[in-house]
Amino acid sequence: MKPAPQSTSMTLATRFFLTSFKLTSLAFLLSAQPAFSQLATGWKQHDMKRQLPAVVEPGQSNLPLTPPSDAIVLFDGSSLDAWQGPEGKKLNWIIRDGAMEPIESGGYAYSVQGFGDVQLHLEWASPLKVQGKSQGRGNSGVFLQSQFEVQILDSFENPTYADGQAGSIYGQYPPLVNVSRKPGQWQSYDVIYRAAIYQPDGEFAQPARITVLHNGVLIQDNVRPLGPTSWMQHHPYSNRGEKLPIGLQDHGNPVRFRNIWVRELPPEKILPPSEPYDPIRIEPNDKQIANLLGTYDRKGGGRYEVIRKDGKLFFTQGGPMMEMIPHSPTEFGLRFTAGLIEFETTPDGPAKNLRFEMGGSTNEATRTKQTP
Repeated sequence: MKPAPQSTSMTLATRFFLTSFKLTSLAFLLSAQPAFSQLATGWKQHDMKRQLPAVVEPGQSNLPLTPPSDAIVLFDGSSLDAWQGPEGKKLNWIIRDGAMEPIESGGYAYSVQGFGDVQLHLEWASPLKVQGKSQGRGNSGVFLQSQFEVQILDSFENPTYADGQAGSIYGQYPPLVNVSRKPGQWQSYDVIYRAAIYQPDGEFAQPARITVLHNGVLIQDNVRPLGPTSWMQHHPYSNRGEKLPIGLQDHGNPVRFRNIWVRELPPEKILPPSEPYDPIRIEPNDKQIANLLGTYDRKGGGRYEVIRKDGKLFFTQGGPMMEMIPHSPTEFGLRFTAGLIEFETTPDGPAKNLRFEMGGSTNEATRTKQTP
């Protein structure tokens, strides 16, 4: 079974989708209609008329994939200690031949530890013996933040609706291609997940994003879920906390899992430097500027040039002109690049040499030509 419908109000749903309208990257939204209203794409959930992804044969498998050194290992074939059942109860799954799988009516498995932004790797295998068809064949799923499902299904020569086959963001996005292996063979998902963002007051600001590689092939490219996964309904985003468990679905099929690990991802924010660039700035006079203009031949080959344009100084090494920020009459930074230029001057003022530092390297050059 898919997750039970959540109780929502039309006011919340309307506010969510009006907020989403402001995000130009979201080219769709739900109208303020009952929960079964269509998406702006024109597709209802599970429409059998929706074009199926092309079938692609994956490359050779090198599974299991060894976790990186900074990974949090959730299952290595030896213990279920990192997992629990619904509502924190004991997990009714077993380990068989190094893989974890649910027993009959075992229920969902949830990671004890909660996660937000993660890289997730897991390997799974549908039953070798083929039973059932469509959604009744090798059905399971992995839930990010307990909310957004990447579908697991035996989709090898098994027709079903496009938004419900293996690798789909269930009920929302079909995979780009069908890269499923044969029943019983081990397959891999590598997922990059960025959680939804909320304002400090709890207001929805930005949807979650999901990228998925199935057996090493890109099948979901930074897609934005419309809302939490639900069956036959749509629900708005809700701020349930930053870190929530990863869930594995028990859909009544003995799907096996192994080699599950995650890497917690740093925030996407670019942190500012601990101290500002160019803290000291002066305004050199015309004579001080004229003392620096000209061509400088670099030791070992190459040439620098200092140019005045529109009352500003620029530095070039044959490529783009980089504006020089004066810290003193003989020391300059660069406006957009972490470089430093220092001039050595003669007793009467004109420069004779310069030293250019950037990217951990230092070069010296001698002034060979003075320009007015």
